[in-house]
Amino acid sequence: MSGAAGRGVLEGAFALLHAVQQEQGAGVTALAEVCGLPKTTAYRLLDQLAELGAVERSAGRYRIGPGMFRLGHGWQPYPGLRPAAQPPLRRLTAVTGATAALAVLHRGQTLVLDWTVPADAPCPLPDDRPVWPWYTAAGKVLAAWGRPGPAAGPLPRDWAGEAARIRETGAAYDHEEVLAGVCCAAVPVAGADGVPVAALCVLTGPGHHLGRLADTARRAASAVTAGLGRR
Repeated sequence: MSGAAGRGVLEGAFALLHAVQQEQGAGVTALAEVCGLPKTTAYRLLDQLAELGAVERSAGRYRIGPGMFRLGHGWQPYPGLRPAAQPPLRRLTAVTGATAALAVLHRGQTLVLDWTVPADAPCPLPDDRPVWPWYTAAGKVLAAWGRPGPAAGPLPRDWAGEAARIRETGAAYDHEEVLAGVCCAAVPVAGADGVPVAALCVLTGPGHHLGRLADTARRAASAVTAGLGRR
């Protein structure tokens, strides 16, 4: 297979994976149309992806398979970030009684890398989506330090002032701005060099004191930073 042909096959396969994730259970005809591929090519690639466990096929419809789940959970933007954050995340949930999450800002979106949910309380989110808009509390706290700045759409007119306040206080808040009934406090997690590489956030319902949750999250973030230094 030539280099150009190889790139074409890989691009088609990745386009199909993205379409499968976006379309949530579409058939081969719809997926081929979304990707601009011949139906026979799409069917062949999907068949190969199913054999590898990257997608699952049921009654002629496709969804993301366990192989992609395992690969996705191996991604992290900073060496050792996931394992260093897991114990502090569990302690943060135990202390606050709320859902705690580890998130990063990537290509203008907030990506949730990991989270812990209280055993005696349901998660306040309606689903377990790992991708959210950049203007979550976690996304804002990282964008304020330019790690990296949001790339999806124009910034709010008052963003410069809000970013300055976030840097001054060391925390960002979401008062039901992303989801009705869900509030959030987020603080930055610094890498070994002191530069923010991720954010810890605590999600709760309205009526809670977000400032106190941020203070607790700061202690957890310091523990993550210490763990990164040891690694």
